[in-house]
Amino acid sequence: MSQAAPYAALSPDVVLGAVDAAGTWSDGRLLTLNSYENRVFQVGLENGDFVVAKFYRPGRWNDAAIGEEHAFALELAAAEIPVVAPLVFHGRTLLRHEGFRYALYPRRGGRAPSLESADQLEWLGRLLARLHGVGTREPFHHRGTINRATLIDGPARAALGSDLLPPHLFDAYRDAVMRVDDAVANRFEAVGPVQRVRLHGDCHPGNVLWTDNGPHFVDLDDARMGPAVQDLWMLAADETLFDALLEGYGQFRDFDPTELALVPALRAMRQVHYAGWIADRWHDPAFPAAFPFAAEARWWEQHITDLHEAAEAL
Repeated sequence: MSQAAPYAALSPDVVLGAVDAAGTWSDGRLLTLNSYENRVFQVGLENGDFVVAKFYRPGRWNDAAIGEEHAFALELAAAEIPVVAPLVFHGRTLLRHEGFRYALYPRRGGRAPSLESADQLEWLGRLLARLHGVGTREPFHHRGTINRATLIDGPARAALGSDLLPPHLFDAYRDAVMRVDDAVANRFEAVGPVQRVRLHGDCHPGNVLWTDNGPHFVDLDDARMGPAVQDLWMLAADETLFDALLEGYGQFRDFDPTELALVPALRAMRQVHYAGWIADRWHDPAFPAAFPFAAEARWWEQHITDLHEAAEAL
């Protein structure tokens, strides 16, 4: 599989053939869904239903790590937590076709949550508490932990080694990242040990779909071990809304308030990771089309300023 174009061979015929190979016969209807890390498609079936086919990026996760993602999703679904879990075919969820690894999911619609609604935030808080309750049963062994190595060191190396970063900004970017890394390390040391649980990992509003019956979570592709607050901070824009989220959370699980001090550190780590992720994936033709701003020096200048502000806040 070419690293320069990892999905070049993923034609519509290959996608439909993968669905057919699982025994869920397609009718030719195919819609590309919004996804950059992986490739995701809605596929119509002969019986009138739809499935969502997710093709995993080559080289990102090994089979054991994907297996843990699927097992966690199925465990959550068995606990009646509304998570879209992969379909099982002859005891397997991770399938292969034409050199690609993929999984099929039931289609579940929904709209964006209203994150200004205290009622909706309390509802999400209750569900996340239950999700984390399941997450405490056992650890991940293959998916890693949310830490500086994963979200700062690796992404920073990708950015520093990329042609995207303008040469005249190399030293300024490196210095900004080092300052953030030191500040994050100091914050984690000051907070001290906190419980690590299996997390959704990327619980931003785009991974929550709301229906008339309430919300459900999608896309556990970034599931890792980490502090519970990682699944909370992206859903609440200010302290009042965070209080509503924690009000619901506390109805099902105790929340360690010392974790709140980790939010600025987690936010700064995500900023570093975002730029490094784009740089690391720039060889994928989808990325220059989706993130053209990353090829402009002014964007990196602003990113460096943002990193200094994050370090100052910490």
